[in-house]
Amino acid sequence: MIYTVTLNPSIDYIVEVDDIGLGKINRMKRENKFPGGKGINVSRVLKRLDVESIALGFVGGFTGDFIKNVLENERVTSDFVQVEGDSRINIKLKSQLETEINGQGPAISEEKLDQFFYKLKQIKKGDYVVLAGSIPNTLPSDLYEQLTLWGQENGIHIIVDASGKVLLDVVKHRPFFIKPNHHELGDLFDVKITSIEQAIPYGKKLVKLGAQNVGISFAGDGAILITESSVYVSNVPKGEVINSVGAGDSLVAGFVGTYVKTNNIETAFKVGVASGSATAFSEDLTKREKIEELLNQVKIEKD
Repeated sequence: MIYTVTLNPSIDYIVEVDDIGLGKINRMKRENKFPGGKGINVSRVLKRLDVESIALGFVGGFTGDFIKNVLENERVTSDFVQVEGDSRINIKLKSQLETEINGQGPAISEEKLDQFFYKLKQIKKGDYVVLAGSIPNTLPSDLYEQLTLWGQENGIHIIVDASGKVLLDVVKHRPFFIKPNHHELGDLFDVKITSIEQAIPYGKKLVKLGAQNVGISFAGDGAILITESSVYVSNVPKGEVINSVGAGDSLVAGFVGTYVKTNNIETAFKVGVASGSATAFSEDLTKREKIEELLNQVKIEKD
């Protein structure tokens, strides 16, 4: 089974305005509401790939009810801890530029964290757990590190999609897969990375530090996967970028969901790249048909 963890879910409220004017009344051209949060995005894309998962995390209030209802309608299983306060709303404003205003989210008590830990006890050896997104400031800042160590000790495959110190702290506990983009990779080592060739040595450093598989995305310029024995370099399919939100999460879903089914790392990487691109070319998270449409365009070179 695959479990996804979203510690601070949201409603992503996407608002499109032709020509935004600050200090003025603006009329929306279009609006949409989706359940947000990186782990939730992974679960939603996994479902579209016919892979079951269970979404874990914390939700609260009427916004939390919206998140649960949408997942239920999409037949995505969830087992959230209910907290006091409302789950946050993130505003994605699309105009001349894309602007985001992210909410803070509810406070999470020690009692609610204990309930979350209790739910983790259902996870068995050989299962996969995706830890994705930021850690709320009311939770321990080393929570991902704790959970990655727990996974290592219990034979559970941990996938981490985070950035900065949080990501660097988990690698020594041998996560199964981590996915920084090239900007995040550069930040980890205090360098500027602008090409796949520049990224490969730093990806190899993360493997040497303990990560089993490192995926690095370059938006429209491709992606690389570095394992303990090989380097895989991928192009990306051609298409018009409509929505950058969730593309990285879709790559994670495509990779993990396919690996669980095939046990083939190269095939998993190929489907991951197609999934990420398919979401970038869609208004919401991608549908299965879009992934299949793009799959033949993805070419992988192995070194």
